[in-house]
Amino acid sequence: MGKTIAEKILSSHSGRDVRAGDMVLCEVDYAMAQDGTAPLAIQAFKKMGGGKVFDEGRFALFIDHNAPSPSKEVSSLHALMRKFAKEQGIKLYDVGEGVCHVVGPEEGWVVAGDLVVGADSHTCTYGALNAFSTGVGSTDLAAVLYSGKLWFKVPESIRIVCKGKLPPGVYAKDLALYLMRKLSSRGALYKCIEFSGEAISSLSIEARFTIANMAMEMGAKAGIMEGDEKTERWLKKHSNRKFQFVKPDEDASYEKILEYEVSELTPQVARPHTVDNVASVTEVEGIPIQQAFLGTCTNGRLEDLRIAAQILRDRKVHPEIRFIVAPASRRIYIEAIKEGIIEVLLKAGAAIVSPGCGCCVGTHNGVPSSGENVISTANRNFKGRMGNPDAFIYLASPATVAASAIEGRIADPRRYI
Repeated sequence: MGKTIAEKILSSHSGRDVRAGDMVLCEVDYAMAQDGTAPLAIQAFKKMGGGKVFDEGRFALFIDHNAPSPSKEVSSLHALMRKFAKEQGIKLYDVGEGVCHVVGPEEGWVVAGDLVVGADSHTCTYGALNAFSTGVGSTDLAAVLYSGKLWFKVPESIRIVCKGKLPPGVYAKDLALYLMRKLSSRGALYKCIEFSGEAISSLSIEARFTIANMAMEMGAKAGIMEGDEKTERWLKKHSNRKFQFVKPDEDASYEKILEYEVSELTPQVARPHTVDNVASVTEVEGIPIQQAFLGTCTNGRLEDLRIAAQILRDRKVHPEIRFIVAPASRRIYIEAIKEGIIEVLLKAGAAIVSPGCGCCVGTHNGVPSSGENVISTANRNFKGRMGNPDAFIYLASPATVAASAIEGRIADPRRYI
């Protein structure tokens, strides 16, 4: 019997021939933590008796969730991270560099075939590059810092085949939300999802990141895509490391194989307060909003900003709407300035904030008022997300968010395309 991608990567990193259900101790290629999790990991590392991290060249720290710092208490945690990074010789990406799951791949930390762990649930994003990447707790991360290794239970795999190509006005985020609707938030619990099919291969790498990012919202341990020429070009542009694509065997064993025809898919919207409470935009069109947000590790990339700018060019944000934009990294911010995207968004009425996660998690920047409706390109909409449990968050693509910002209500972006 052949192997899935997950089985192959965990086999190569454990030095054993492993199958789904096996417990294995694996060498980790790259580990990361952000300012919401790193301080706990540092404390746990020291309690373990850690002196020097296993390999300073395979670990990075990011200050992105509370950046710039909103309080003196958070500032003290940032100071702890900076001190630890300096002592250990670890790369730290400080305030303004951007979101960990965008900056990490940009900086070449991850390549195909890697085994990656991060103290952040959306570490699964890197699966778009044909890597097995997953989120872990701060104590688990501390163990990786100490030893360079971590125990894994090899997950069963679900293969999702997306047939056809997405129609105009429908994007990767719509496909991700559609799959959420089909699988539910627990439909892939502790499974590895292999995303495949023409609809996936026709997407850019930036768009593939969006789908892999939301694998965790389906309950998955990881979400992986096969490598192709697009992946190869992207990796060679961003990394000098050697890599080899990992493909599943033709006779690999899957828990199930799901096939979806998506050539007639409509824009999708996740309604409060769960990510799998998904409907076509036509079912929720007209619901008034008070705030729109474009950004996050899901949809704050250059392609996403470009889509929004195409819709907003020579148009204005509704006068009663706050439209907040957070480029996902400094590099993206600079490129968006060069392309004139930022000027278009500013002229339309957007408020541009520093690259980071603050708006998404609700630590600062754009916390909505009680009773307000927000439409966001983020990956979560449960109560308390964005900082207020009495607000209502709808999730959608950058195009739907931009169209809704113009109309002051949830709008179908296809009439602006």
